[in-house]
Amino acid sequence: MRRRFPSWTMLWLAACTAAWTTEAIHWEELPVLPDPVGFAAPFAGVTDGALLVAGGTNFPHGSLWSGGAKVWHDRIFLLDTPAGAWREAGRLPGVRAYGVSVTIPEGVLCIGGSDDRTVTADVILLRRSGEGIVTEPWPALPAPLHYACGALVGRTVYVAGGLREFTGAPGKWFYALDLDAPPATRAWRAVEPWPGPPRQTAVAGSLDGAFYLFGGLNLVPGADGKPERQYLSDAWRYTPAGGWKRLAAMPAALQASPSPAPALGVAHLLVLGGDDGKYLKETPILQDRHPGFPAEAYGYHTITDSWTVTGYLPRDLGPDPVGNPNAGRWPPIVAPVVPWAGGWAVVSGEVRPGTRTPRVLLAKSVHERAGLGWLNTATLGLYLAGMLGIGIYFVRRERNTDTFFRGGQHIPWWAAGLSIYATMLSAITFMALPAKVYATDWAYSFGLVSLVLVTPLVTIFYLPFFRRLNVTSAYEYLEHRFNGLVRQVGSAVFILFQLGRMAIVLYLPAIALATVSSLDVYTCIVVTGLFCVAYTMIGGIEAVIWTDVVQAVVLLGGALVSLGIILFQCEGSLGAMVSVAQEHGKFLGSTAWWSPDLTQASVLVILLGTACNSLLSYTASQDVVQRYLTAPTEKLARRSIWLNVWISVPGSLLFYAVGTAFFVFYRQQPERLDPTIATDAIFPLFILRELPAGVAGLVIAGIMAASQSTLSSSLNSVATAWVTDFHVRIWPQGTDRSRLRVAQGLILGIGLVVTGVACLMASTKLGSMMDAYFAVIGSAGGALAALFVLGIFTRRAHAGGVLVGAAVSVAVLLWVQTQTKVSFFLYGVIGIVVCVGVGYLASLVLPAPVKSLAGLTRHDMGKE
Repeated sequence: MRRRFPSWTMLWLAACTAAWTTEAIHWEELPVLPDPVGFAAPFAGVTDGALLVAGGTNFPHGSLWSGGAKVWHDRIFLLDTPAGAWREAGRLPGVRAYGVSVTIPEGVLCIGGSDDRTVTADVILLRRSGEGIVTEPWPALPAPLHYACGALVGRTVYVAGGLREFTGAPGKWFYALDLDAPPATRAWRAVEPWPGPPRQTAVAGSLDGAFYLFGGLNLVPGADGKPERQYLSDAWRYTPAGGWKRLAAMPAALQASPSPAPALGVAHLLVLGGDDGKYLKETPILQDRHPGFPAEAYGYHTITDSWTVTGYLPRDLGPDPVGNPNAGRWPPIVAPVVPWAGGWAVVSGEVRPGTRTPRVLLAKSVHERAGLGWLNTATLGLYLAGMLGIGIYFVRRERNTDTFFRGGQHIPWWAAGLSIYATMLSAITFMALPAKVYATDWAYSFGLVSLVLVTPLVTIFYLPFFRRLNVTSAYEYLEHRFNGLVRQVGSAVFILFQLGRMAIVLYLPAIALATVSSLDVYTCIVVTGLFCVAYTMIGGIEAVIWTDVVQAVVLLGGALVSLGIILFQCEGSLGAMVSVAQEHGKFLGSTAWWSPDLTQASVLVILLGTACNSLLSYTASQDVVQRYLTAPTEKLARRSIWLNVWISVPGSLLFYAVGTAFFVFYRQQPERLDPTIATDAIFPLFILRELPAGVAGLVIAGIMAASQSTLSSSLNSVATAWVTDFHVRIWPQGTDRSRLRVAQGLILGIGLVVTGVACLMASTKLGSMMDAYFAVIGSAGGALAALFVLGIFTRRAHAGGVLVGAAVSVAVLLWVQTQTKVSFFLYGVIGIVVCVGVGYLASLVLPAPVKSLAGLTRHDMGKE
């Protein structure tokens, strides 16, 4: 779409978005193997933390071209640490090479291979025992096999391709071994092979539950009828559920590349060099003057189905490449790859026909972070100063709890609506939604349908109770309808959930920004948190809402600008870009409309789940309900709720469009990706690398805005819930002024603690504790929404019954979360259904107290 922009715009954007095509891998060297020649096709893996190398072939008595004999070996070597020394630790049961080696928890599986006379089907496990190596027999392959490739995917070992004899053509053999099967019945099984040509010496790969197969060598009849080599460039992915899928072809046809392909980051696999056959016919003439094999490391990106050069293997042939090749560094082939020592060890291998190397290379990922720059820093500074200024502006108006908690009920309806939107859109959503769409498709967009369907329920059945009872806390309704204990249970669940959520809202965006920029993660957390605490504490709900208004504009503007620049930088028309996305299933993809498998997120599951989540947020969550209470009238409050919907739908579609645009952009320009980053950091990566200075600062401000809008809403609503639902009961004699001071003190104290917890999460493994925390507290969310359902829509439900229902709901949902694989979308559905069902039945069984329900249920709304 570049031609549609004025030339000065193109020059400005081009100047501000210089290419980031740095190499993604850095090469180091481990100690050389204790063999002067080195080995081709040895077995290698990790046992008890040590790097193991076993077997292989070489020409120890003279080169191939001088008549030296090829020798198979059986020695086993161990390297305990990268700074240590290799030592011989045992021997194989016999000489062997050209098999597949896979590291599993028990040790190193050595699968198939051959000696100088026969091809074997034997599989053995090598594991460390003390200072030596123990050899254990494992189930043999269905047939002898060598020159195959293989990898571990989850708990299944896969082996593909290869030869069954020393002569003949390769085959389409594909075998799997389930490591979870009982040892007595464990056996290899034949799996449907790929629908491409047979091959040997291909590259295997494993990433995100899938097996990958790249390139290799096939033999086909030549013009004279004799077999000749066919170098392959095709690529395939296999999953047990989806079978085989053809992928984009490699940039070059390669065989015998080091295998398996290293997984770089969460979505890249690397094919490290290989033999392209360029000098195949000249090899007998070149002999020891052969220049070696290609050094390019090709990266395959699993999301965009694209290839790019991500780096190069070391290539320095030394002062005498003919007579002393070991003095140089050559790209190897037929070398095993082993994840070890924070990188990937490429063990020995062949560097030219007939020549091995004793070198062991270690590839490590390289991550380069972008500098923020003074203009982006200034933009962020202006944004933060503006937020603080809004808080200072309202400080003199916060003289009582009514203005601090409800804004005196004079907030314009449109401001309240924008505030609801900003509150619901956290920085996690700001970054994660485009990232999710970029990686998958638009399936989650069906949640917007749920929001539209739930909103009439909120405005017709819930809003009138909150407004006509003139509540400050949403949970006051529960006391009117049931009793004080139910109110306090509901309020406590909300407060506890928000306390944990606030730390996450601060932590995750800071981690993402710090991953791709020079920003320090602690600086991100502290600056975002303290500025937010300051304006929330001094300005109350008015400052929160008006900063939300600004933040909604900033974050939507940032997303809109990002989309425009992405479209500008993509090749082709908008229609062509849509076609590319559609061709790769980036809209609805393969999402089923309905599936009996409740572990899968079908469209129906997404609709039900998001409907229940929306019901919880818009009817039982104080941070949202509080906005309904700030508008002057019920009619205007209703408008604010609908305004949120009309902003949420196009706003969400904007973020979905950004995610799809990311896919097209990075598919066209895969070299601009950073293979080391997590998928959720794709938006920050684009901001720092592709947006012009100043504009990038604006969009980073959008991320901070999304984080602060959620945090400020949580802080004020938690203070409101505590003071209204607990403090007033504990200290009923307190004055309104003292309650205001308590609320401000709570915001300051909670804000500082939450900021500290977020910093702790950045420096420790506190995240796992937070996961457990949310599993427990989150399981009560559905029950909380169900309390309002039982209160508003039934007349028989009473306090004792609904508390029983809530307890059972929490217990059931905890069991579902820990003991089943049901989709998380259904957690809210299960929580609400169980609580409503059990709560209602328990209310029928337990004695019901005498209580007037006038004006408290939908059946009694006109009876106040």
